Amino acid sequence: MRLLFKISLCALSLCFFTSCNKNVFYSKYERIDENKGWPAKQLINFEVEMKDTTQLYDVYINVRNAESYPYRNLFMFLHTRYPNGDMSIDTIECILANEQGHWLGKGMGDLYDNSILFKKNARFKQAGKYTFAFEQTMRYGNQNEIDPLPLIMDVGISIEKAGAN
Repeated sequence: MRLLFKISLCALSLCFFTSCNKNVFYSKYERIDENKGWPAKQLINFEVEMKDTTQLYDVYINVRNAESYPYRNLFMFLHTRYPNGDMSIDTIECILANEQGHWLGKGMGDLYDNSILFKKNARFKQAGKYTFAFEQTMRYGNQNEIDPLPLIMDVGISIEKAGAN
């Protein structure tokens, strides 16, 4: 119950601070059930309606992990569906701790928030709905999936107007 309170407090704080930032175009997290973990084939989806094809944006991947997360990184595929139906897949490594094992994100209690720049000055060339889907791809060695992945609490995406900071 104490962990749930901390997660709720972090989510509320994030909503408060992003609502005060006029540069944020879109920001959303999806919670992962801490008791079940993140299954390898479970996609975490975000739909974003883009109207302005001339504006430049910075795209961030947001990861919230527990202090006891057993790895220093997180590998994911980012599946992007464009308004015209085309798709792309990017492989992303999110570094969550340095080589000495110290968490890189901002900590509150036993949770750490990481905001990782994915694309700087990105232009969404098509107006319409974009779907971003995250899939965890952590492995033991070369083959075996870590399924489910424990102690990743939330995954999110933020899109901010570029150059407005």
